[in-house]
Amino acid sequence: MRGRLLKNVSLAEYTSWRVGGPAETLYIPSDINDLSAFLQQLPQDIPLLWLGLGSNVLIRDKGVEGVVIVTQGALHAISQLDAEIIRAEAGVACGQLARYTARLGLTGIEFMAGIPGTVGGALAMNAGCWGGETWQTVSHVETINRSGQRQFRPVSDYQTAYRHVTGPKDEWFVAGYFKLAPGEKKRSLTEIHGLLEKRSASQPTGLPNCGSVFRNPKPDYAARLIEQCGLKGMKIGDAIVSEKHANFIINQGKATAADIEALIAKIIDNVFEQHGVRLMTEVCIIGK
Repeated sequence: MRGRLLKNVSLAEYTSWRVGGPAETLYIPSDINDLSAFLQQLPQDIPLLWLGLGSNVLIRDKGVEGVVIVTQGALHAISQLDAEIIRAEAGVACGQLARYTARLGLTGIEFMAGIPGTVGGALAMNAGCWGGETWQTVSHVETINRSGQRQFRPVSDYQTAYRHVTGPKDEWFVAGYFKLAPGEKKRSLTEIHGLLEKRSASQPTGLPNCGSVFRNPKPDYAARLIEQCGLKGMKIGDAIVSEKHANFIINQGKATAADIEALIAKIIDNVFEQHGVRLMTEVCIIGK
């Protein structure tokens, strides 16, 4: 094994909310082959948690048991395989992938510039924004199982929906293959720039948050319901509902995961009481 193996390390620095207790073991592989070698020697009964940018998770304050595998900064290869197909490993940031394809004159995933996560996370939850969803351009994927075996799977092996993906159990995405259409480099880069400006104007970028906390209860929007309840600015501890976008919770500096989870629960209760809609979290809450 050539990766970094750490024991009892705080996960706060690996999540965008900057909260979270310790991982019993944390492994940062050097590449996919190294990840495979690590999994081959890992006992089958040890729990696994995968983290990219840690932007769609709330790690509880007592941490997680087992092994946490970090892909961001590790599984970062990205390449053009032919005129239409781009391969991006699980640790590639979605924004990096969007810009890479735009510079090649390919179009179809400009919207991914607005997803604050990695390719692995985007594949796992069918992440999306501004009308686009990750799986709309996926041609096939590469996965790895508990035994470290890798295989290619077609899109037909998965069922995808709004922020939801189901497929073979005990397998994790290590790369996605995206089939894109010819476009214009300047137009795509201009679109990405505009989308990022729009995001900056409407969302609390630059502050510790996880992205959207709740799924939109279609045809409505979680942010509208939360704002209608007068919850912007509501605080528990150092966790606060963003004044800029009601579907964001910000860590003002010293929030705990318990503060954030309590605020999430309070929002759900308030929205249900006032609107009769029970919001579902988009963020995954994990740990003891």
